[in-house]
Amino acid sequence: MSAQLVAREITIGQGTIDGCYYAIENGIAFNVAGGTHHAGTNWGEGFCMLNDQAMAANYLLNKGLAKSILIIDLDVHQGNGTAQIFENKSGVFTFSMHAANNFPFRKERSDLDVPLPDGISGDNYLHLLQETLPDIITQQKPDFIFYLAGVDVLRSDKLGKLGLTREECKMRDRYVFEQCITHKIPVQVSMGGGYSPDIKDIVEAHCNTYRIANELYF
Repeated sequence: MSAQLVAREITIGQGTIDGCYYAIENGIAFNVAGGTHHAGTNWGEGFCMLNDQAMAANYLLNKGLAKSILIIDLDVHQGNGTAQIFENKSGVFTFSMHAANNFPFRKERSDLDVPLPDGISGDNYLHLLQETLPDIITQQKPDFIFYLAGVDVLRSDKLGKLGLTREECKMRDRYVFEQCITHKIPVQVSMGGGYSPDIKDIVEAHCNTYRIANELYF
């Protein structure tokens, strides 16, 4: 705990809130940090002190800028803090697709959790996502989406336990963005985790998320 850490977390949260305004105007916005989804209402853990997307979701609701929000959390770790914050709150639907046998070891309850077995292939992962996400959007009819695009789903990730290639991670991002575009829903993206031993694997996977967005939106 330090003043610098508090300032960092507040800056990240403000960046995500600012991004919401940009996304409403332009369809999509990114926070190069963020994805601090392990922070709950009264605790922090796992490198997360304040939950940027949860803060921004509450901000949109309180300002009347959105009425129905979907949080798509595809980081390899369950968004336990996000789930806990919105467990008994209408207006926000939390969807977490994560490694079942990974941190946090005490899971919270999202509106929809999809726990994944160790080593799941990219094909099976993408099939599950394609089976699940359109139904959520159809049923919930969100007018704003938050997307946590963690790249710790890569098979190279030392903390991940899943089996996606860099190309399959790119396909994941493309699918999420295409759903947002099809349904004309603005999306704010926070980058989330990535812990591959070779830094270029992390950087390239994150950059691919930006490349896909640039291709589809601009």
